Amino acid sequence: MIYRSAYEWNNAKNKKILLFGMSGLGKTYLSNLLRKEGDWFHYSIDYRIGTRYMGDHIVDNVKSEAMKTPFLANLLKSDSIYIRSNITFDNLAPLSTYLGQPGGQTKGGLSFKEYQNRQNQHRKAEKSALLDTSEFINKSQSLYGYSNFVCDSSGSICEVVDGKDPNDPILEKLSKNLLMVWIKGDKNHSENLIDRFKNNPKPMYYNLNLLEESWKSFKDLYSLNDEDVEPREFAIYAYEKAINARQPKYEAISQNWGVSVAASEVSNIKSCSDFNSIIARALT
Repeated sequence: MIYRSAYEWNNAKNKKILLFGMSGLGKTYLSNLLRKEGDWFHYSIDYRIGTRYMGDHIVDNVKSEAMKTPFLANLLKSDSIYIRSNITFDNLAPLSTYLGQPGGQTKGGLSFKEYQNRQNQHRKAEKSALLDTSEFINKSQSLYGYSNFVCDSSGSICEVVDGKDPNDPILEKLSKNLLMVWIKGDKNHSENLIDRFKNNPKPMYYNLNLLEESWKSFKDLYSLNDEDVEPREFAIYAYEKAINARQPKYEAISQNWGVSVAASEVSNIKSCSDFNSIIARALT
């Protein structure tokens, strides 16, 4: 780790961290707080994925839908209008919409083959975005003059790295440049996240093996063909499996490459000073 003690952290002129953990536990909340209150550059992995690496896929998908409407198709073909994605740190809907959910196409789902294709695109994009972090650390200092740097990683970081592998190339590069900080939820947090997901299922990236196993077991459980699958119901089914499978993966990253802070503590952080104190305690 680049900071081996609370003393090193407190006295570092350039604090650099990466926040990871399940979506909904405070990564973006903390990143926004640090950016607004202190001298922190906010690098969002999801934003980088949606702009640099999957932007063309997202826009092409919207264009394909627009081409189904003759009025819009004529305007597009004559270059009378243009379509772009207005993705922001706080609005990742264009990326989520593109990822979609697998299920019956008459029910608004994607074919499982196409869904796998988009999942693979996301996997490659996330790896690239993570490896870009060191470039943005340098840019944040040399170009923008920020002293500190926070990487707001996606909830699926644990699916594209191996926390148990001491030679994992992505974690090796990240740990040389940032302190890896796991926002650790407890059982109640997991249950709350599942309840929230049931009310509003959002597309996400899955471990490919877990995805295939979940797809097969869901269809077997209810004796369904691909076209019979309700996308929303499958999403809830797969999410519960994913959230449980991710916990030991996050823990491995934390134990071997960084530190952890309790999600219950994050909600009490109201300032940069509060945040620095919690990180110092974690290092202690």
